[in-house]
Amino acid sequence: MRRSIFWVVSTCVLTGVPVDAHEPDVDEIGRRYVEARGGLEAIRAIETLVYSGGLYREGGTEGSGDAFMAFARPYFRVVGNPESPGGFMEGYDGAAWEWLADPGIVVRTVGAAAGATRRGADFEGGLVGWREKGSTVDLAGTEAIGGRKAYRLILTTRDGFAREVFVDAESWLIVAERRSAPFHAFGDPVTSETRIGDYRPVAGVLVPHRFVETVIATGLPLTSMQWSRVEANRELPRSWFSPPVFERTSLQAFLEHLYAQRTDVDAVLWSYVEFRRVHPDVDTAPGVELVGYQMLKMGETAQAVALLEANAADHPDRAAAWFGLGRARATAGDETGARAALGRALALEPEHRRARELLGSLSATGDGLPPPGRGQATPLR
Repeated sequence: MRRSIFWVVSTCVLTGVPVDAHEPDVDEIGRRYVEARGGLEAIRAIETLVYSGGLYREGGTEGSGDAFMAFARPYFRVVGNPESPGGFMEGYDGAAWEWLADPGIVVRTVGAAAGATRRGADFEGGLVGWREKGSTVDLAGTEAIGGRKAYRLILTTRDGFAREVFVDAESWLIVAERRSAPFHAFGDPVTSETRIGDYRPVAGVLVPHRFVETVIATGLPLTSMQWSRVEANRELPRSWFSPPVFERTSLQAFLEHLYAQRTDVDAVLWSYVEFRRVHPDVDTAPGVELVGYQMLKMGETAQAVALLEANAADHPDRAAAWFGLGRARATAGDETGARAALGRALALEPEHRRARELLGSLSATGDGLPPPGRGQATPLR
């Protein structure tokens, strides 16, 4: 998933054996790392970074080779080219956001999704000035990475998110990071390792251009990103880092209102019924299903279930409506309700792959999808 690799790229200093008495402590490792990158003065002199020409791979899928990402001080970030918005963009302008071109809405994320975005806005990297950023760093011994000795650090940001960082004992550069998190919005955490390399000088600072992520348990490749260009200190408009500005249709405004009211089930259902009453000819189903999914990601499970129940009742012949409801009920722990909704989806569309897979997981595990809040990455200890 793109969010995963972009998060690693933008925090290029991500985050055994007992530590020998003669080994350096975390302060010395951090100091040498900063020196190896080019020094604190050079790092702090970079006001903006623009990554372009990125080739992204995930499984058997290969991107177009024009991935784009930009950063600006003090904490701005955007994934996707603001000058030619694609199907999906995300960013941080003081708060996390996502742009979904179809149906054309902006959502301000919270919870685990927002955490990944805001932490990813630190383009200096977590080991640069980690104390002033409210983080902690613990030395957890050494380990061989690529056949070379590396120091294993556990970097914990002030919001409690922990990740492992491996600093090469000779080059003093970050060569790998590990974390455990669900690969998709719903699912069991996957422990992965990202190898970081292809450091090149940019404005006097070494910046990694290659990131390859694998599943530790199987050694299978997960994602990779190879950047062709990284530029420093371009003058960037502040508008780049906020969601695209566009004239919303009535449907797009309605969908954003549903999402904005996600903590209030009565408000969500009132808006849903009123819009359907005033605009009976507007097809709301695809957008409502997407908003329901976004609510689930944010942990607003009861509200998502209520909204998707109303959607399925209004579209009883739509398999996607019943699948969305089944996923929501499973997330809420209602296995019986989930089975009923997924059964309706498959009765309408026997080849509905996701409905069949989810129903199979319910049969196999007996408890379906993880409970709300499972989307937060699990620190490695």
